[in-house]
Amino acid sequence: MNRTYHYHGFNVEVAVEADSSWQAGRSALSSVGYVAVVRICKAGAALAVFSPLRFGESQGKPFLSEADALMGGYSAGRRIVDDLFGS
Repeated sequence: MNRTYHYHGFNVEVAVEADSSWQAGRSALSSVGYVAVVRICKAGAALAVFSPLRFGESQGKPFLSEADALMGGYSAGRRIVDDLFGS
């Protein structure tokens, strides 16, 4: 799932990827989750401001659903734009 959001003169591109690398507790059972890959570009520019960033939930765990990963990635992208480029 991929989405592009326009936010304060930037394009926040969020791609959701399945992540089965996280292991729960002491058991070796893998838990499938999702991570958000966020790319931030100036609106109208093809080059990203910096390398794509991967986000999961807290403590390195993946998101439980694609929708959670999509919204989490968008929220993280907005915070980055606000913190680095806000006035």
